[in-house]
Amino acid sequence: MLASGASFVGVNGLVRWLGTDLPAPQAAFLRFGFGLLFLLPSVWQGVRRGVTPGTLPLYAGRGAVHTVAVVLWFYAMARLPVAEVTAIGYLNPVLVTLGAVVFFGERLALRRVLAVGVAICGALIVLRPGLRELGSGQLAQLGAAFCFAGSYLFAKRLSQTEGAAMVVAMMSLFVTLGLLPLALLVWVPVTPVQLAALALVAVFATVAHYCMSRAFAVAPLTVTQPVTFLQLVWATLLGALVFGEGVDGFVLLGGGVIIGAISYITWREARLKRGVVTPAAGATGD
Repeated sequence: MLASGASFVGVNGLVRWLGTDLPAPQAAFLRFGFGLLFLLPSVWQGVRRGVTPGTLPLYAGRGAVHTVAVVLWFYAMARLPVAEVTAIGYLNPVLVTLGAVVFFGERLALRRVLAVGVAICGALIVLRPGLRELGSGQLAQLGAAFCFAGSYLFAKRLSQTEGAAMVVAMMSLFVTLGLLPLALLVWVPVTPVQLAALALVAVFATVAHYCMSRAFAVAPLTVTQPVTFLQLVWATLLGALVFGEGVDGFVLLGGGVIIGAISYITWREARLKRGVVTPAAGATGD
């Protein structure tokens, strides 16, 4: 998870460094185009094997939502401090929790309701509406958080019948196809340096997701989830040392509140799952 977080910060830093010279749809298309090259073997295997009946609309729906999400994220990343984008992005799992209640009928216990409320308070600390003007960057990142949450809900539904490699490969394929017409509408000349930077973004993103998958395979979420808070620390250091961005105490405080609420939800759900599979005291012998 440490390596995953560092890789995600590398993604953020490179996109922040690219700035606004490339339109967001074009930059996102090039990033996903390079990522699709890495996943071509998985895509080819999926095409040869064929998709499960009834899943194609789900793949297409996820691709559409994720396409909007990455365009909004690229737009926000080029205009906001790295730490602020990272902090607002912590809302994703909170929104996924609420979406699971709405779309999958999952029960929302009182403790989870309170934790979600605390996380929303954390987001308000970061955004500070009424105390400062919310610009297009903040609004874009909020929109990205909602859209990424929608993408994860599609992925959760697909994971019931599809393998993880297939889900990731098909997402990359549909997002690349979805970004292509948007990129062509705003296309500007690209320099070799910009292409190299976006290829490196794709490398960092691939490494980040691989490391996260490995962490989830060998450690419980109660261990891995709190480590994601370090992304905010690294993002703050990156913004301050590389881009000369000021350290915003409200962003750090709000991000900490959000990740604390997420960690509590994760810990609570892990305890409930253990309660189902762990024998009662005295039920087993020595």
